[in-house]
Amino acid sequence: MQETIQIATTAREGLYDITRLVENVVQQSGIQQGLVNVYAQGATAAVMIQENWDDSVQTDVVHLLQKLIPRGVWLHDQQDGNGDAHLKAGLVGPSETIPIVNGKMGLSTWQNIFFCEFDGPRQERTVIVTILSD
Repeated sequence: MQETIQIATTAREGLYDITRLVENVVQQSGIQQGLVNVYAQGATAAVMIQENWDDSVQTDVVHLLQKLIPRGVWLHDQQDGNGDAHLKAGLVGPSETIPIVNGKMGLSTWQNIFFCEFDGPRQERTVIVTILSD
């Protein structure tokens, strides 16, 4: 089974919690045991599993990546000014795969799924959710 999720982002860089949206797809699938893959379409976006309790963790992730990969110093910036966004997306990666156990995602209490925006804001970002049954 495969579904597409559309989200809008409101900042150039940020983490957006999409856990509930992915949970809805898993529930609709009826799959009890398997895998769910969450994939961000776009060369300047990523998907990350991260702490869900304290928003400062998500802010810290953005700040860390800004320090590691600053804006305005990359060759690609000469084309469209978003060289850092491409590098951040490549470092984090476009997808995460989560086990489905008894019809639910096998995330821990403190884990959520985040869409990572590195070149926003965008009116529409696409996330592809693919579910495989065992």
